[in-house]
Amino acid sequence: MSNIKSAFEHGKAFIAFITCGDPDLETTAAAIRAAVENGASLIELGIPFSDPTAEGPVIQGANLRALNGGVTTDKIFAFVRELRRDVTVPMVFMTYANVVFSYDSERFISTCRDIGIDGLILPDLPYEEKEEFLPLCHKYGVDLISLIAPTSENRIAMIAKEAEGFLYIVSSLGVTGTRSEIKTDLASIVDVVRQNTDIPCAIGFGISTPDQAHQMAAISDGAIVGSAIIKILEKYGKDAPKYVGEYVKNMTEKL
Repeated sequence: MSNIKSAFEHGKAFIAFITCGDPDLETTAAAIRAAVENGASLIELGIPFSDPTAEGPVIQGANLRALNGGVTTDKIFAFVRELRRDVTVPMVFMTYANVVFSYDSERFISTCRDIGIDGLILPDLPYEEKEEFLPLCHKYGVDLISLIAPTSENRIAMIAKEAEGFLYIVSSLGVTGTRSEIKTDLASIVDVVRQNTDIPCAIGFGISTPDQAHQMAAISDGAIVGSAIIKILEKYGKDAPKYVGEYVKNMTEKL
């Protein structure tokens, strides 16, 4: 059974996205622990990439700061191994197919298993090409997490039927970033998902306020927040973990 399911077993899940190494790995670790202590039930760890096509300016900036600070995939693997000594909630990597390919797919995915990473999200991997990674993910027990976008339409049922871990529902078109309001008809997307799988689904892209998180969690199994947390890290740097904890607490209390 997927360890990821445990994130959804105690009510609505709050999923926090944090870019590894922004501003440094020590701060990332403290921010993750603060998020978990304040109710985050799953952590998405971003592995920085020089050309993150799905990201808006906030997360792009975090990627650049982390890369300029000398973060590498190997350093992130060692960092997660250390983090796993006391952080028990499910954790997944979010990165790009090229990062996995260039590292060597089998070595990357087998290391995920060894260090306690439960799943992998590759936003630039088309559904039709997931066979590139799926057999390796199955071999090593790492869930390959699918994304459903507002444009998925007639493919939603198909993607849902084969989903693993949890389904990442993208709230709106375009790149990541906070939005003042989310206009997509997400309830009908979630309905199709529910008809085709019992795997939990969470909504991300654009969620920044407790009210938005509450609205998204009301129609799904949880809310995913990235850019709003990255903005706190950008603003406060090494002092950010305390503020990340406060932010997550405010968000989880509203779910």
